Amino acid sequence: MYLVTAKQMQAIDKTTIESFGIQGQVLMENAGRGSVEMLLKTFPDISSRKVCILAGRGNNGGDAFVMARYLMEKNIEINTFLLSSTNKVTGDARVNLILFEKLAVAESKEGVIEIPNNETFEKHKQKIINHDIFIDGILGTGLNSDVTGLFKDVIKTVNSLSKQVFSIDIPSGLNADTGQPMGECIRATATATFAFAKIGHILHPGKELSGNLEIIDIGIPKFIASRENPRIHLIEHDVIKRMFKPREALSHKGTYGHLLIVAGSTGKTGAAALAANAAMASGTGLVTLAVPESINSTIEPQVTEVMTFPLPENKKGYITHTALNLIIKKLVSDKKAIAAGPGLGMDDSTIRLVHGMVEEISLPMVLDADALNAIAMNPYILKNRKAPTIVTPHPGEMARMTGKSTAEVQQNRIDIATQFSAEFNVIVVLKGSSTLIALPDGNVHICPTGNPGMASGGMGDVLTGLIAGLITQGFNPSDAAIAGVYIHGLCGDILAQKRGAFGFVASDIIKIIPETIHGKICL
Repeated sequence: MYLVTAKQMQAIDKTTIESFGIQGQVLMENAGRGSVEMLLKTFPDISSRKVCILAGRGNNGGDAFVMARYLMEKNIEINTFLLSSTNKVTGDARVNLILFEKLAVAESKEGVIEIPNNETFEKHKQKIINHDIFIDGILGTGLNSDVTGLFKDVIKTVNSLSKQVFSIDIPSGLNADTGQPMGECIRATATATFAFAKIGHILHPGKELSGNLEIIDIGIPKFIASRENPRIHLIEHDVIKRMFKPREALSHKGTYGHLLIVAGSTGKTGAAALAANAAMASGTGLVTLAVPESINSTIEPQVTEVMTFPLPENKKGYITHTALNLIIKKLVSDKKAIAAGPGLGMDDSTIRLVHGMVEEISLPMVLDADALNAIAMNPYILKNRKAPTIVTPHPGEMARMTGKSTAEVQQNRIDIATQFSAEFNVIVVLKGSSTLIALPDGNVHICPTGNPGMASGGMGDVLTGLIAGLITQGFNPSDAAIAGVYIHGLCGDILAQKRGAFGFVASDIIKIIPETIHGKICL
């Protein structure tokens, strides 16, 4: 599913109106009517409640006037406030303002109440807050600066009431491209957006601020959107389903590849075991887990289906860089992919080991955790890789690799991941709320699965094993990253539904990977 930027949506609207020939007034009518249908589904008892409609002077306000007209005809008790003067409303929005006013006169009901400034707002404030449901048609997707003045005061007031809010297109004050509030932002119970979801609806905290999101078809032909070449996509269940092919009856363990995982250190055996067991649960034929020799006997009981291989270590219990030759000579030749990093530890020797693996091993590679911290010392070595590379950072690791702060990464997740992916020719899996996968060709896939209950140690190790396991089975690396992230989050969602919002752990995810793939994906 396409996710569009504010600029792309404006271009799509313009082409639909000017080149294709659907009038803007028709699109606005469709938007308002579709929003009313969603509103009635969202609040089935709305006929017994008082509704406050807050409209701006732009097209978002025009949509609100259409909604006001339909609601008035259904005899739902409404009050409609324009946060401007009527003489400042233009274009299609003005047409619908006039239509609403005509209907109000015909029905002997109150029309639009003008609130052009803060002083007038204070006069009407008590009347405004005495409503049960608020329809937010104040600001649209074109917002590019912080909300101030009258709009800011109105939004703060609405939020302070803790009442149900229905936003038109996007919660007022939300940046449509980043999902970040622009000073003040409406906290919506539900949002009706038009034609396509916007990126800001999906990224944190926009996802939470938008509430229940529904896309309203307003009649824009799909080919017009395709011409804009949207590069941001929301991962869809059917897309993942198509990636999985039935297994042949005569297949055997060798058919589904052999994965090498280099991981673990003293005190961090669990991370290595989780990655290995997740790869097996994904359907990988064979997994070899290479660990420091001193923990080999400790880790073997944790990975009964996995082969282990002890590697030389230093006095601190970290795999030494001298293990590189052993890895290349004895472990790489029959493998389909390699994963490195979970529980590896940080030491000069392990940094050298990771750098050597990146530069000298020509296998698809998944790098996580301490392998990423090692890469952060010199990310330019990624440019020398002769095989696909997937990096799976959390925001802190992404910050270290890019030299930015974690806050900068969180505020600009798509841009930062996309730039890093393109510059270093790697697939970036930037973890967190709405985990995203940035591909070197500029396309970005955002995952709709996953929940806060997954904020628990070891979840990233499971994801590393899952992605690497899919590559080993024959998935191309981009598909493996997309499918791995989606399935990982879906497992978390299933556990949250069964057990509650939190308290499940990483090993619980591994246990339900097979049933999730077979029961939810390969139906």
